[in-house]
Amino acid sequence: QVQLVESGGGLVQAGGSLRLSCAASGLTFSIYTMGWFRQAPGKEQEFVAGISWYSSTAYTDSVKGRFTISRDNAKNTVYLQMNSLKSEDTAVYYCAARQYGVVTTRKNDYIYWGQGTQVTVSS
Repeated sequence: QVQLVESGGGLVQAGGSLRLSCAASGLTFSIYTMGWFRQAPGKEQEFVAGISWYSSTAYTDSVKGRFTISRDNAKNTVYLQMNSLKSEDTAVYYCAARQYGVVTTRKNDYIYWGQGTQVTVSS
């Protein structure tokens, strides 16, 4: 049974930092491309960042230079380091997995999803 469990969310002031983690189990993590998506209240879920199984990365424009995605295959974990946070980064953040493949921004390409972790940035 595949599980993705996010952690690290919370309340932070604008300009601050958070590091999200997503621990995977029940799958061969090293062959999965991982993505982070987010959904703000009243908005569509959107792609934030992704890292392929061969560690190529991609980011949505609004987070480039502020967020960094990384993975530790020995720990079956993907991370999202978020710096210089803004109020518009407030959302529930989800990690997702797809087997092999490049990083894509389409949520339907990802077959496994976590339950999400809330990030709230106060201005």
